[in-house]
Amino acid sequence: MFPFEPQELATVLSHYDAGVIESIQTFPRGSRKAPKLVLKTDVGLYLLKRRAPGKDDPFKVAFCHAMQLHLAQRQFPLPRLIGTRRQNNSMLQHESRIYELFEFIHGVDYDRSPQAATDAGKTLGLFHKLLRDFDPPYEPPGGSYHGAKQVSAALERIPDAIGQAGRNLEEPRHKHVRQVARCLRDWYGQAFEAVNQLGFEDWPRQIIHSDWHPGNMLFRGPRVVAVIDYDSARLQPRIMDIANGALQFSLLGGGDEPGEWPEGIDLERFRAFLHGYDTVPECVISRAELRAAPHLMIEALIAEAAIPLGATGRFNQYEGGAFLGMIQRKVRWILDHAQALVNLVDGESY
Repeated sequence: MFPFEPQELATVLSHYDAGVIESIQTFPRGSRKAPKLVLKTDVGLYLLKRRAPGKDDPFKVAFCHAMQLHLAQRQFPLPRLIGTRRQNNSMLQHESRIYELFEFIHGVDYDRSPQAATDAGKTLGLFHKLLRDFDPPYEPPGGSYHGAKQVSAALERIPDAIGQAGRNLEEPRHKHVRQVARCLRDWYGQAFEAVNQLGFEDWPRQIIHSDWHPGNMLFRGPRVVAVIDYDSARLQPRIMDIANGALQFSLLGGGDEPGEWPEGIDLERFRAFLHGYDTVPECVISRAELRAAPHLMIEALIAEAAIPLGATGRFNQYEGGAFLGMIQRKVRWILDHAQALVNLVDGESY
């Protein structure tokens, strides 16, 4: 189904100097709640996006756009925002909806190579460096996956949510799910305490991306050519991005059965990501940050799974109980190898 009404599309495009339209195609990537179109015109390729409900607060959008414009002026790799014809506004407000027009950048997905992980880490370092002294015109949001109350609440809901999704679990199975959820809640709290004991609350805060993962990057070979989706940007210590990025770019998965996924992470890609970050001048990761990284990886891994599991009892196409068990195995592995991961980045043998 075409995601835009003809009159809606004609009205929105009338606000831009995008050239003569030659073709229009739907763009399936990302949330279905935020429909997108690829426009081919006689002057170039563009991506038109209608913001999803709940993601269309004008002040939050203005904050994100100010950050993107700041980065674009400094040659950071991202899709350029196209301003409106009359006032050069980076967003168009029409009938209580918000629209954005971007240049369209061709790229491919992360190939899971150490070289691509290195460039993703390097790009994150550049992102942080360019935003270190950025003073946004609008107040950035706070909050994060670190010690988030909604994560603990979601973990409490998971057993019942999985039971409802599976049309009620038999008592032994339900008891096992409760035990796993309780274990993850304990580990989440322990990781929170470990990070705070390292001085987290006193570390400098700056604008971070807060969703640094392969799905938000376009590559050509091992090189990052565009970073997308800035909607989660917020004010936090930079290690929040570093730890989550190191996790996301080194995760091991595959197959339709989460129970069969490997326990650990790809050590070469983990080290490559952090090494790439360190190559950016003035962005070397401190010893305290490095020691906090495995604990923040645990928090990020649990948080990413807990929210959807607590809401629906499933994680995308995966059955909730099997996915929860996989998360438990991966968290236990990181716990058991936390010091070894730090030593690996320090250049010591694993």
